Amino acid sequence: MTETVTLSDADLMLTVAPLGAEMQSFSRAGQELLWQGDPQWWSGRAPILFPIVGPAPEGRLRIADFEAEMGQHGFARRRSFSLEERTATSCRHVLTDDEATRAQYPFAFRLAITHALESGTLKVTAEVSNTGDTPLPFCLGFHPAFAWPLPGAEGRPHGVTLADGAEPALARLEGSRLPETRLPSPFSKGELTLAHAQFEADAMIFPEGAGTELSYGTEDGPRLDFTFDNLPFLALWQKPGAPFLCVEPWHGMHAPLGGSAQLSERPGALSLAPGDSASFGYTVTPHL
Repeated sequence: MTETVTLSDADLMLTVAPLGAEMQSFSRAGQELLWQGDPQWWSGRAPILFPIVGPAPEGRLRIADFEAEMGQHGFARRRSFSLEERTATSCRHVLTDDEATRAQYPFAFRLAITHALESGTLKVTAEVSNTGDTPLPFCLGFHPAFAWPLPGAEGRPHGVTLADGAEPALARLEGSRLPETRLPSPFSKGELTLAHAQFEADAMIFPEGAGTELSYGTEDGPRLDFTFDNLPFLALWQKPGAPFLCVEPWHGMHAPLGGSAQLSERPGALSLAPGDSASFGYTVTPHL
């Protein structure tokens, strides 16, 4: 099956494309919440990041003695997934290794992406399985973009609120790499008022994490509530001035500045033993 899958539950509606198992639309009561991929700004909508987060240094993935070309955020976002299962409110798309993936990433794997609507909430889950006989190194991330402003909140300040009230340190990329240097947190007691100028230096990355729950939106108005599972890092990103905000939970980050280009040396990189699996996920609950 190659067509887009549409799911609905009460007043929520979701569409998912087989290319990249990427969400194309997420709406509540007919109000679109997901960025619609205007190429004037950024053609993505909600890519899945695998087997790396961020670019490969010099465009080359390095794993021990292996080296091959690798695009930004890995290849999963550019591959067609197979629809394995669907109901009226959920679907699961699967990507497995083949000759083309093994030329870039010499491992056997299964990547299953499940989207589900339940009780007013969107749940997105990724399960990575090692189907080979050697350890499987990888990073995994989500990159969904949401409308800024949210429907019904035009002209109102938008912000991000961390449920734990934390003030996580900020990191900025130097080139394509992550430095050890940490900058003062843009959060104050867990509150960040968003401004387009904050993204002139690219993404705001929080390498020490920002908790497992946050809200994006307006005070006492439209907002999206998020929870994260097994995703210890967070980035916020937009093209400066664009009408979207990416809320990006990751397990794994960019190659370290001044360090190795090896995949295994990336902060948060994982390795699965043969036969093992690992799951990662997030939820989004709209309040409009």
